[in-house]
Amino acid sequence: MKVLGACPLDCPDACSWVVTVEDGAAVGLRGNKEHPVTRGALCVKVNRYLEQVGSPDRIRYPLRRVGRKGEGRFERITWDEALDEIARRLRGIIEEYGGEAIWPFHGTGSLGYIQGLEGYAGRRLFNVLGASRHDMTICSAAGTAGLRYTLGTAGGMDPEDFAKSKLILLWGTNPLTSGHHLWKFVQDSGAYTVAIDPVRSRTAERCDEHLAPLPGTDAALALGLANVIVSMGAEDADFLAEHTVGWPEFRGRIEEFTPERVAAITGLPEERIVALGERIARTRPTAIRASQGIQRHAGGGMALRVLACLPGVTGDWAIPGGGLHYSTSDHFRLDDAELLRFDLLPHPVRTLSMTRLAEGLLDVHDPPVRALVVIAANPVGSNPRQGRVIEGLRREDLFTVVLEHFATDTVDYADIVLPATMQPEHLDVIAGYGHLYLVWNEPAVDPPGECLSTTETFRRLARRMDLTEPSLYDSDEELARQLLKGHDIERLRREGFLKVEPGPVPAGKLRFVSAHAERDGHDPLPDYTPPTDPGDGLILISAASHYFLNSTFGGNPELRRRSGEPRVTLHPDDAAARGITDGAPILVANARGSFEALAEVSDRVRPGVAATTKGRWAKFTGGSTVNATVAERDSDYGGGAVFHDNRVRITLR
Repeated sequence: MKVLGACPLDCPDACSWVVTVEDGAAVGLRGNKEHPVTRGALCVKVNRYLEQVGSPDRIRYPLRRVGRKGEGRFERITWDEALDEIARRLRGIIEEYGGEAIWPFHGTGSLGYIQGLEGYAGRRLFNVLGASRHDMTICSAAGTAGLRYTLGTAGGMDPEDFAKSKLILLWGTNPLTSGHHLWKFVQDSGAYTVAIDPVRSRTAERCDEHLAPLPGTDAALALGLANVIVSMGAEDADFLAEHTVGWPEFRGRIEEFTPERVAAITGLPEERIVALGERIARTRPTAIRASQGIQRHAGGGMALRVLACLPGVTGDWAIPGGGLHYSTSDHFRLDDAELLRFDLLPHPVRTLSMTRLAEGLLDVHDPPVRALVVIAANPVGSNPRQGRVIEGLRREDLFTVVLEHFATDTVDYADIVLPATMQPEHLDVIAGYGHLYLVWNEPAVDPPGECLSTTETFRRLARRMDLTEPSLYDSDEELARQLLKGHDIERLRREGFLKVEPGPVPAGKLRFVSAHAERDGHDPLPDYTPPTDPGDGLILISAASHYFLNSTFGGNPELRRRSGEPRVTLHPDDAAARGITDGAPILVANARGSFEALAEVSDRVRPGVAATTKGRWAKFTGGSTVNATVAERDSDYGGGAVFHDNRVRITLR
């Protein structure tokens, strides 16, 4: 039997897949050949997904902590015991501190609208309890805010239109590792390709040209390219007159960013800036792909705001195959409000930032966070200030419940662990942020042991707490129908995927001058915001691993073997200045924390930059990872994270 499903992981491709079931067991998984983006192919990580599903290490039963927090020692208990204890503890916390003392902490382990982050699985229950709201700031918040200031939407161009492009700028993105299906459209186009990335990534090696600016200087580079275009008189006067607001003012800002100035800021040769600007000026259509890594620094939102202006200067927004693609999420018009039901809150509640978990656990006191419910997240592995996050999770007065598949670093600090279903075992709806397709996930097999879906877990907890709100007990199919009002759900379920009609980009006129940004306290004109880490040393960036997806698969033995030991890549000049040779054991540290790795000496990184990958579990790397060194600090817009605004000292161990 073949069952249509969807990959739930935090990747733009949101693949449609086909599960082969024999005698009630999932025995095969492949990409859906009918899906126009998936085209029958999955990635190196998800190819091993059934291995994850059937792993002997999987959590199959509820667990209660019996050791100290962090030891990871648990005993098996029944679901009745687990639900009784959770209900009792939550009632007591609400009576003493109020519902805001509860923090439902959602992560990107699942992007499902029914079981995962996009639908804030369980949010209705937490609304009835008056729990704090969770602000999902760790991923793409800064860039989304910046794009909306410029375009009125973060939706961007249809990624399938890259097949029509003549020039493609892959800006701060490595699709051959993170979202490889885009590469097929790049290849189809025959376009000249330019990678703009401080690291010569897998993708950069396949491009026609590679520029390596200093991290966090992308807005300056974009303004410098616009300067070259304008100096040639190559701006699209008709588009600017008819479809933009504030061009005279923005032109004045562009004139400030001469190639000479931009070369000094970015560390790029002036002649390379001029050459690329001239290529953009004479090539229509030009498309830009920028992904989340580019906005994980102090000026991340501004960077995307400026990048969206560049196709406005050239008029590429009006040409199929031209424009910018960051995330297609704004194109999906789904009934999120009906799914989330914030109207069930008994009163307004505070919002707690995902990026600032350590602050929330250690520094918030009115009321303090006394219960943390972790859903599809591994904050010990994924959050900034790893050491402080662990300090917060060690609090004996913090009641922590974790819904999980495996014994992650975060599970080790839980009081109660609840076994969660995986994607072939429950119903879900996925909306890709790298394409325009809704994807349906039909349950293919029964879950192992006593694993329950996230939705069923919270339905049972609502009953145990004697809650009477009817919507808390809606079935998964009822939730899907509420979400998908106006869409052909029967066709979606039958065919597995359904393309949505994108909204206009820009939404109205492109805003070189943004009154919205000014109301929010920002410069009404796009500009360059430099990195702000006050430390010294090399700039450390931590991009996606080819073998892990965030911290998903960080415990998979085969993928850990293939990824090898943690490594940090240094330019030969920087290595020589520190007496570091290839393969040497090193300590990477700053005032926030440290981790150990092996040195890789290579000109794949530019001087002044060190590069590693994210996604490892601390329990397999000596107790800390790269996130021990990352600041718990907001970017310019949206409260985004600053993983790449991080200076470190690197020494021999």
